[in-house]
Amino acid sequence: MHNFKDLKVWQKSIDLAIEVYKVTSLLPNDEKYGLVSQMKRCSVSISSNIAEGSGRGSSAQFKYFLNISQGSAFELETQLIISNRLKLIDNELSTDLIEKITEIQKMIYALDRSIKV
Repeated sequence: MHNFKDLKVWQKSIDLAIEVYKVTSLLPNDEKYGLVSQMKRCSVSISSNIAEGSGRGSSAQFKYFLNISQGSAFELETQLIISNRLKLIDNELSTDLIEKITEIQKMIYALDRSIKV
């Protein structure tokens, strides 16, 4: 079992979720149940699955939840690209968030590879 609070990837994914919540508060109300809802869920899912996996009894289960977390990160990246193309989020903000997501994706991948099953 890992202490998820000590994992840098978990800490960075928490920071990302906070940023996503702030950004989505700027989006139009008609996106409240569309992109806003999806982006919030994905951003929270990244850190939540890292935490859940770390509390499981086996390395195989931890890796499983890291894979779910990774999927959520790619899903969030896609939603940011869509939001940017729809001109809901400007290029600078979109690029900044996507760079943070990419860093988290790399960290999840590295953590996953370091776990022996």
